[in-house]
Amino acid sequence: MADLTPNSTPDPSPDEQPPAPKTMDILEIMALLPHRYPFLLIDRVVEMERKQRIVAIKNVSINEPHFQGHFPDYPIMPGVLMVEAIAQAGGALLLNEIPDRDSKLMVFTSIENARFRRPVTPGDQLRIEVTVLNWRSRAVKMGGSITVDGKLVCDAVVMCQVVPRVAKKTEAKVETAE
Repeated sequence: MADLTPNSTPDPSPDEQPPAPKTMDILEIMALLPHRYPFLLIDRVVEMERKQRIVAIKNVSINEPHFQGHFPDYPIMPGVLMVEAIAQAGGALLLNEIPDRDSKLMVFTSIENARFRRPVTPGDQLRIEVTVLNWRSRAVKMGGSITVDGKLVCDAVVMCQVVPRVAKKTEAKVETAE
């Protein structure tokens, strides 16, 4: 039996507990994000705390098309793709909260303080950690960092906004007069 004093409260019931961090496999990620190969830059979500934080994994492979030209004798992952990976991880967190997400897109609105500290090469596994700094109904400011083997390789602050997805244009059928 718990000893309650006037200023103490009982432990919260299981219904009041915050949800446990969530994980996602590639199929769940693809159900949220519109990106596809070669531009889908997260492979798995290993931790997620709703509206607060997400941790994703990206396995870097020599088969990725950017390595053909960046650089042929010294393949390194372009920094812009690492910032995109931060945004995509944040998008997986953000779009999880949007009920009509099939009619929405998440787009960059700003990138601040992007820093690239070490080269990322084929065979590396990126650990992408994104923390929400400011959450509004349609826009989110997030701080992201990427590590490889515990060493920081990239960090940036990104802002993203949810916008309506433009309907696909259908070609109008033109009737010809005979």
